[in-house]
Amino acid sequence: MVQEIGDLRVMIVEDQAILAMELELVLGDIGCDVVGSAMDRAGAFAVAERERPALALVDVNLLDGLTGPQIAQRLVADYGTAVVFLTANPEQIPEGFAGALGAVCKPFDAQTIKAVVAFARQFILHRTVGEAPRRFRLAPWLTTPPASIAPH
Repeated sequence: MVQEIGDLRVMIVEDQAILAMELELVLGDIGCDVVGSAMDRAGAFAVAERERPALALVDVNLLDGLTGPQIAQRLVADYGTAVVFLTANPEQIPEGFAGALGAVCKPFDAQTIKAVVAFARQFILHRTVGEAPRRFRLAPWLTTPPASIAPH
C-alpha cells in the first residue's frame, strides 16, 4: 500500500536523468506534485523562481560541479524551500548542511525516499522534527537543542 503524502510541491535537482525520472515516479506515487527538474544551478534557480516549491531534492555534485550546497542555501534563504540532499559523496556536504534538512546517500530505494518526503512534509507543515527515517542523515542544526535564553 502506498502512503499518500499529499500535494506537496517538489522540485528535483539531479544530473542523472534516469534517477531524476525514477524520483519523479516515486514522488507521483505518493501524491506529490513534481513542479520541475533541473541538472545544474541555473536550471534549479529558474524552476524555483517560477514554481516556488515547498521541497527540493538536491544532488550535491551536479553538471556544473559541486553546486548543490549553493543551490540549497539560496532555495532556503530566498524561497523558503525545504531541501534534502541526495549524494553518493556524503563527505561533500558542507558543515551545517547549507540549511538542508539532511541527506540521503545514493543508492537509495523508493521506501527511503517516501519516508524522507514524509519527514520533510511534517517539518514544512508543522515545523516539528519527527524521528529521522532510516538511511537519512539529519542536519546538525535540527539535532542541536535551541540555546536557552538566560535572563539578564
